[in-house]
Amino acid sequence: MDTLFSGQNLSLRARIFIAMILITLISSVLIALVSILHFQYESQEYHQERLLRKEEQIKQHIEYVLETTPHPLITANLTSIFENKIFEISNIHNLEIDMYDLHGRLLINSRAPRIPGQISLNISDNLLEQIKHAQNNRFVGEGEARGDVYTFSYSYLMDHIENKPIGIIRLPYKQDDSYYKQEIQNFLTIFGTVYFGMFILSIWLAFYLSRYITRSLATIAHHLSETSLTEKNKKIDLVSNSSEIDRLVESYNKMIDELEESANKLAQSEREGAWREMAKQVAHEIKNPLTPMRLTVQSFEMRFNPEDPNIKQKVTDFSKTLIQQIDTMSAVASAFSNFASMPAQQNETLNVIDVINLTLEIFNEEYIEYYPSTKEIITKIDRTQLIRIITNLVKNAIQAIPEEQGNKKIIVSVTKESNYAIIKVQDNGKGIAQEDFERVFEPKFTTKTSGMGLGLAIIKNIIENYNGSITFESELNKGTTFKVTLPIVNN
Repeated sequence: MDTLFSGQNLSLRARIFIAMILITLISSVLIALVSILHFQYESQEYHQERLLRKEEQIKQHIEYVLETTPHPLITANLTSIFENKIFEISNIHNLEIDMYDLHGRLLINSRAPRIPGQISLNISDNLLEQIKHAQNNRFVGEGEARGDVYTFSYSYLMDHIENKPIGIIRLPYKQDDSYYKQEIQNFLTIFGTVYFGMFILSIWLAFYLSRYITRSLATIAHHLSETSLTEKNKKIDLVSNSSEIDRLVESYNKMIDELEESANKLAQSEREGAWREMAKQVAHEIKNPLTPMRLTVQSFEMRFNPEDPNIKQKVTDFSKTLIQQIDTMSAVASAFSNFASMPAQQNETLNVIDVINLTLEIFNEEYIEYYPSTKEIITKIDRTQLIRIITNLVKNAIQAIPEEQGNKKIIVSVTKESNYAIIKVQDNGKGIAQEDFERVFEPKFTTKTSGMGLGLAIIKNIIENYNGSITFESELNKGTTFKVTLPIVNN
């Protein structure tokens, strides 16, 4: 029974067990109460019937005396008529007798001479009215006398010749309930013994019945707890004696079939979704450097001068810039062709300051300013990934500034704090609304009219792969500042 009441909430098995025990307890208590009430009712009925029989017998005896007496049947003669007879009648019937006149004054008593504490001498006016209006002029009430509770029976003493009352008889009757109390005690003793045995038996029956009832449910619950979306689930092979349980098992097995079908559809949908997401990322990563490359080529073509003494160096720098962007696109394409995610990290020792400076060369916007705090920050990082981070942030900054805005400005700064390189890209564009703050790095979220909203999500993933972080501050119509924190990894 150790698992019957385990857990904070009672199990169905425990509830069935407790319900059966409570039913046994409540039914037993009700049986005992009904039995006691029945004994009390039987006792009251017995005493009422006994008092009525006694009263009829005494009245018959009194009427016989009245019929044989030589005295006139008037109230004043009752004392003389029953002066000696009342004691005889009382002894024969073993019941005290009081006789009153019609005004409630005591005439004679079977316990004469009177002693202090004797039953009340006179009848009250209120009681006389109750006797007068009672059915058959007989009234039964209770009262206390000599320290005990008595049942008093009041009735008229009649002159049957004249058919008129000549007095009142009161019979005090003391109930002796010792017999019924003993009967109740004997009953409760026997009932308690039988009930104790029944209670032990009911606990045993409740325990095994509750286990039998919930055994099928426990089997179903076990299978439900092991149901998985990614693995093949076993059906329940169970036949019970309950149609409800059988329907539940049938529904579960049907659900398993539907779940397996849904899992297959979901897996196919996930694979298709993964391909679509990969395609979007690849398209975004390839498209990202194309625009600045195109602008760089156009700018170089316009400013090309074969007679420039530094033409060779300029061609070299131009080539390096294009080669870096081409390498980035090549890496993305290679990753896609190999069914990988994004290009794996190929860490190399480099100067962050120079790489960022070279990356900014492809942008022709004159309002882009670069402020490194030092000449070099040497660390080990993937050059392609770093270029992707800077390119994406600067491109977003350019697009965040409206075309019609007059004073455009983008500031790229790099500082070294402890063992971290801090890169900031600040613009004075339209800013980001407060309600969009939590969605900025979500895939497919964008505030631009073009683009797929994957750039920030991708670079955030890159930065976090290096145990870094990216945050931003923005104010509408004043601009946005993105802050990238990358740990410096030394040789």
